[in-house]
Amino acid sequence: MRRVLAKTEDQQAEAMVMKVRRTLVDQRTRLINALRGHAAEFGLIAGKGTSNVTPLLAAIAAETTIPAVARDMMALLGQQIDQLNGQISALETRFAAMREANALSQLLATAPGIGPIIALTFAIEVDPAAFQSGRHLAAWLGLTPREHSTGGKQRMGGISRAGNERLRALLVNGAMSVTNAVERRGSRLVTPWLLAMLARRPKKVVAVALANKMARMIWAMLTRGEAWRSPTAGVLAHRPLVVS
Repeated sequence: MRRVLAKTEDQQAEAMVMKVRRTLVDQRTRLINALRGHAAEFGLIAGKGTSNVTPLLAAIAAETTIPAVARDMMALLGQQIDQLNGQISALETRFAAMREANALSQLLATAPGIGPIIALTFAIEVDPAAFQSGRHLAAWLGLTPREHSTGGKQRMGGISRAGNERLRALLVNGAMSVTNAVERRGSRLVTPWLLAMLARRPKKVVAVALANKMARMIWAMLTRGEAWRSPTAGVLAHRPLVVS
């Protein structure tokens, strides 16, 4: 049985927009890292992220001890980064229009940790009817712990990583945004389950466990056509809509 939806031409085009955007973002990240690395060779240290590029380029241009050729090369990197910024911005405008036109995407985006990219990707690419339950979707994504049995004892190891790596990475990143919310007092994303898990396990391990739950939640929402409801008890894992 097919696990992904058979796409129309329009859906194929939408998927291409997301893939090209991801490619350009990856290229921009590599260029920024290259710029930071070259600047560091001349004693100019800058933080990560696109917001630090402009101040770094200004500092490079003002630093007369840097050889002119080196400054020219770093300025060239800055020009390439700026060009990518414009291209990515244009694609994000297209992406916003696609998201607004996709009802399933808007539905998924109501849930914690499911941002616009995750929502539209799953809405376009995943066929919920191909899975018997949310657990089956989570297993297909490689988010199910491997089982190790020795001496009659059952032990659960790391996740299988057997499924779609890109979709799995999207969910884990979304889950990390939720676990990071614990550091912000009053966040609606913080639940007793999440707090209890973080008290016992490393943040990355908790994020993977939460990504598993998010996969099951996505399956339920796509299957039933229901928006996410905040659990009355505050425990994300205990509502029928979430766990299937």
